[in-house]
Amino acid sequence: MTETQVTWLTQDAFDRLKTELDELIANRPVIAAEINARREEGDLKENGGYHAAREEQGQQEARIRQLQELLRTAQVGTSPTSAEEAAPGTVLTIKYEDDDDTEKLLLGSREEGSHGDLQVISPNSPLGAALLGAKKGEDRHYALPDGGSMRVTLVDIQPFTG
Repeated sequence: MTETQVTWLTQDAFDRLKTELDELIANRPVIAAEINARREEGDLKENGGYHAAREEQGQQEARIRQLQELLRTAQVGTSPTSAEEAAPGTVLTIKYEDDDDTEKLLLGSREEGSHGDLQVISPNSPLGAALLGAKKGEDRHYALPDGGSMRVTLVDIQPFTG
């Protein structure tokens, strides 16, 4: 049995994604009609319009399934009230090894989008997963795409206030 991954979203992001899902579902008959119209043009092997419409339908159906799963598992609008450790819905100030500058990140879903100059990282990303559960002042290591690893220090944790 696999554990369901909960995704933290603000209410605004949840509403935006729900609207997108509703629009995609409402658009299903339009795509089906387009496919039927293209099918009637004749030879399907050389019918670029038909194949393009089928591909668009496949992409929309994939996005519908992705949004349905995301919204089904979403934890909406409840950012932590205290910030003792890094968790979805917290703003993390981090410092990479060999770098004096700090960076602020929101630990949440990439579907959140950006919040001004606040970058959003997923708890499922290598950096997000490494920081999950970390306490202020703690060092963590995460894997880099080239196979190496990077040390990062959690400088500060704050609840996300929107």
